[in-house]
Amino acid sequence: MITDKSYRQAYGAALRLLSYRPRSEAELRNRLNRRFPSSTVDCVVRALIRQSLVDDQAFATLWAQSRDRQKPRSSSAIQRELVAKGVALETAASAASIVDDEESAIRSGEKFARQIADTDFVSFHRKLILYLKRRGYSGGVIRRTVSRLWEDLPRTSLGSTQVKQQ
Repeated sequence: MITDKSYRQAYGAALRLLSYRPRSEAELRNRLNRRFPSSTVDCVVRALIRQSLVDDQAFATLWAQSRDRQKPRSSSAIQRELVAKGVALETAASAASIVDDEESAIRSGEKFARQIADTDFVSFHRKLILYLKRRGYSGGVIRRTVSRLWEDLPRTSLGSTQVKQQ
């Protein structure tokens, strides 16, 4: 099997794909199945799993941490992303559970809040609510986040929003 040209090519292609970023087993299978027979892909994926180069739990945890750090989303949005990448629902839920929606919503909304700081109270709330909704946060988390960011805004802006609420 190791000497099989198709296996070597598929294995090399898998390693190249994994060199760019970690991938779920399903992602890897989908990409390899485009070019190689499914029996070859099965052998390659099994070998990569044995070598710990493909691990859905590790992938899901890394994805959730990276997503939370770089582009904060709600835990449910991260879970949906992982399921879309072929990770089992239980594994995705476990990995997404590390995300604190309250803290994540604050980090997600801070930059946008600064961008819309010169708007009035109603516009600020409407725009920020829609922004956070698109990122998958629940209504309660959104309400608390918007209120907190509005209250913090006068202290963090350059004075243009000091008396906007009235």
